[in-house]
Amino acid sequence: MSAPDTAKQVEVTEKQLPLHCPLPGVPLWARHPRVFLDVAKEGEARCPYCGTLYVYKGAPVKGH
Repeated sequence: MSAPDTAKQVEVTEKQLPLHCPLPGVPLWARHPRVFLDVAKEGEARCPYCGTLYVYKGAPVKGH
């Protein structure tokens, strides 16, 4: 697992919701089990497997 301070950061918009890590197109060697992350609620979420920080930059989410 990568250290959080060296992990990458990815900006996410509402078009990418629901968000899961790893993202589509990641090389097979870099994949881990898929985990869904709720970035819209808190504004950011960190993947528990690889440490990637996802930051929500989209419009406020309506509904739940």
